[in-house]
Amino acid sequence: MSESHDFDLIVIGAGSGGVRLARMSAQRGARVAVVESRYLGGTCVNVGCVPKKLFVYGAHVRDELEDAEGYGWSVPTDDVTFDWPTLVANKNAEIERLNGIYGRLLENAGVTIIEGTASIRDPQTVVVGDKTYSAAHITVATGSWPVVPDIPGKELLLTSNEMFYLPQLPRHAVVWGGGYIAVEFAGILAGLGVETTLLYRGERFLRGFDEDVRAFTEQEMRKKGVDLRFNVTIESVEQLNAHYQVNLNDGSSLETGLVMAATGRRALVDGLGLEELGVEINASGHVRVDDHFQTAVPSITALGDVIGTPQLTPVALAQAMVLSRRLFRDGQGEMDYSAIPTAVFCQPNIGTVGLTEEEARQAGHTLRVYRSEFRPMKYTLSGRDERCLMKLIVDDASDQVLGAHMVGPDAGEIIQGLAVAIKAGATKAQFDATMGIHPTSAEEFVTMREPVA
Repeated sequence: MSESHDFDLIVIGAGSGGVRLARMSAQRGARVAVVESRYLGGTCVNVGCVPKKLFVYGAHVRDELEDAEGYGWSVPTDDVTFDWPTLVANKNAEIERLNGIYGRLLENAGVTIIEGTASIRDPQTVVVGDKTYSAAHITVATGSWPVVPDIPGKELLLTSNEMFYLPQLPRHAVVWGGGYIAVEFAGILAGLGVETTLLYRGERFLRGFDEDVRAFTEQEMRKKGVDLRFNVTIESVEQLNAHYQVNLNDGSSLETGLVMAATGRRALVDGLGLEELGVEINASGHVRVDDHFQTAVPSITALGDVIGTPQLTPVALAQAMVLSRRLFRDGQGEMDYSAIPTAVFCQPNIGTVGLTEEEARQAGHTLRVYRSEFRPMKYTLSGRDERCLMKLIVDDASDQVLGAHMVGPDAGEIIQGLAVAIKAGATKAQFDATMGIHPTSAEEFVTMREPVA
């Protein structure tokens, strides 16, 4: 640590990774500043994971009300009303509370918060407005931003950023895309009573997930009334008074009250001046770093969504812990990107960890595949036509469980526990030797005995 600079570390971006890096580094004795131009907590807290999950909870209430009758509760669902502005206002209040917590965490750790837009003048100087700050180390943690394809009428499209502050719900909405965000928002809108169409250019959404998971999720989403249209994309959007005409590449069109583009995200590096300093940007638009988050400029590091690793909050948090240790502790620490669990909060939820069946076969494993599909116990009295899928991928030679996948209620909660076992290298015999908790859906993961393939 050098007294010749204003700070030992300046972090550009106060998202999940940036805040964690700043806090941990300050707690290790470093003089740290974090620069943020929008909001503390970044995408996850403000226009991502947290508000999205709150909306998912809200969208699921209607199902709970409908299921109540089977348990003896008289709920006149025909008379139930939903007020979107109330949900948005309550969500905003919670996000403001979290913003305050992030601010206090930084202040209590001794981190200097600088509000404004940063650029990097030279390898050890950051400019914010009309002020300059020097640092021994600079970390870029600016995250990513939604991408809207360059089509006629693109200015009429909304992204996930705007959806969290939508003033009112339309009667019909179109969601364009096939990843996490598209599938989750299609479920949210449909759950809140909006006629929802999801358009995706590929054969089926959620590319990269297990094929059984993708097919099963499609089946369940169709049951919930989401109009899924694959192998189609939008060519243009036109304003029609208070509505929009969406023109598709198959020659058809549809009218809707809202078009949301969930068509990908790009690294947010605009205006930082990285390339002029010699920091390399790769073909995908991400900052190129080595395994230690080091860019081509010795004093500049980067982490999180901006470097193109899995765009998940826990990944950015783990990277921050490793980088802080490398910069201000013993110089050690490595990231392990294997067996990262993840969830898609569509309805029903997806939870997954480890290899898909397709990935395992491509890697040369001879497999035993265990698969179970059933109606969750909760729905036996309500009569809801919703089913659950569970799947285990097992290496036949070693008996190691390579992957676990689930579609169903609380999938994320269940898979989080299994992720520990899979990270530890658990075998199918150890799964079989584990007592189930009865009656739960989760026990199915330790009672599947006969492989299907």
